[in-house]
Formats: sequence, structure tokens, C-alpha cells
Amino acid sequence: MNCRCLFLSLSLIASLFFTVNPETSAEEDPPKKTIYFSAITLYHPIVMYQKYQPLMNYLTENTSYRFELRLSEDYRDIINFLKTDKAQVALLGGVTYLEAKKEFNIIPILKPLGANGKPFYRCVFVTREANKDINKLSDLKGKSVAFASRLSTSGNLAPLYHLYSVAGVKLEDLSRYENFRYHDSVAREVLRGNFDAGAVIDSVAERFNDRGLKVIDVSEPIPGLPIVVRADASRKLIYSIEKALLSLDYNNPEHYRIMEQWDEEFKYGFTEASDSDYDSIRKMIDYLRKKGVLIP
Repeated sequence: MNCRCLFLSLSLIASLFFTVNPETSAEEDPPKKTIYFSAITLYHPIVMYQKYQPLMNYLTENTSYRFELRLSEDYRDIINFLKTDKAQVALLGGVTYLEAKKEFNIIPILKPLGANGKPFYRCVFVTREANKDINKLSDLKGKSVAFASRLSTSGNLAPLYHLYSVAGVKLEDLSRYENFRYHDSVAREVLRGNFDAGAVIDSVAERFNDRGLKVIDVSEPIPGLPIVVRADASRKLIYSIEKALLSLDYNNPEHYRIMEQWDEEFKYGFTEASDSDYDSIRKMIDYLRKKGVLIP
């Protein structure tokens, strides 16, 4: 065999070897580290997945991490997820954040903007459109009221604070009250006629607006839901999340197409958050405690 034939034979063998043995091919990017992201249970888990998975996809595509959604059954689960490192990042409510902070150290890094570009949302009191007996908060005396989780800010703390401080309506003034796991469960209980009225986050009230609910009253602005990380989170992870989310502008057509897929709670963008942003939540808790109402 001449030298040229030998060279061609060796070249052919080498090409076959590299084709069938991927370990000898061009070096691939190492797999991304998985970060688990949890969120307060505003809706049924199926709805939560539909509304939150697009955000996970965006963070995975725009950071050096792979984000996976870790859904919980209730607000307490999320605290345990963070505490035991089953979740490293979470979207919490004000009350859940303060409860978690009592047990271990977490850091708020971002909070979502509302449709008006400000980092606040509201609690909304609703009843059925056909209910002519309830038109204002004071009409709730002697009526049954559904609330969200006892750890919910907009579904329990804020409505109770509003009832006591604005309308002078106490829990003992109600004929019956009950806390439900999800905000959309509260809306459905009212629509079914199982409760005369209910208190939900504004995005849920908006979603059920054309299904037969009417608004009785709206609370004062509540500080935006904090995105938190465990205190031992790396600076790289925090920076990656902040960079990916703070770079978005809802008014930018390209960004709008991405954000429109996200939940109403955070599709308008984000701003930085700090612990002091939730001092108003602390004040509401203290006010109700003095009235004999414990939160959670």
C-alpha cells in the first residue's frame, strides 16, 4: 500500500471514530446547574404551571442556569422548600416573606410592577352581581365571607386590616368565614353561592370579572410580591436573575411578546426590592394583633 492510500485509510478510520464516539467530538457546553423556583399558590397547580412555566423558560434561556418550577400545595410548603433548599428562589407574598424570615435568612431581590408601572397590587372584595344586598363593606355584617390562605397578604391580611380599620367590621360580625387554599377557589365559592362575598388578589378579581362577580371595595396599595433567594445564594445567581428580569421593558414590542405569556402578577416587569418595602405589612400585622386577630 502506498503512502497516499495509507493516509486515506487512516483518515477514513479517524472520521468514523469521531462520528460514532461523541466523547471525542468537539467539546460540548457543560450542563446548566438546576435552580428550583417556587411561588405562592394563587391558583390551582395546573393553572400555576401554565402561568409560571414561561417565566422558567425565559430565565433558562437568558441565564447560565436551568430553572425548574417546584409547585407547592400551600403557602407553608414554600417556606419549607426554601428552608430545606428544595427551592433556591421563590415568589412570595408579604406575609409569607415575613414568616419565612422569622425562621431563616432570605433576601428580597426584586418585586413586580403593576399595569401602571408601579410596584404595588391590591386586595379586592367581591360578591355576585345578582346580590343586591351587598354594595359596600359595612353590608358584610351578618354575611358569610371567604378568604384565601391565612398566610396570604391580599387574601387574608389586607382584607382583615381593611375591614377593621376602614369599615369597622370585625370577624365576629360575620355570620361565617373560611380560608381557602387558592384565590380562584374563593372566587368560585362566591359564584356558587356558598359565600356571600370574598376577598382576592386584584388579578383574580379581574380574571373573574366577566363571570358574574362585582367589586364591593378595593384596598390601599400593597407592596409588590417579593422574589426572594436563600441567603446562601451565590452573587452570580442573584446577578443573573436581576439582569435577565430588569432588562425587560413591557413597552418594548419585542419584550412585550415574551411577557404577554406570563402571569398577570409579573408580566409588566420588575424593579429592585428591599426588606424595608414590607414595613407596611408589619404594621398591618401589628394593628390586627392589637385587635386580637393573629396573622397567620
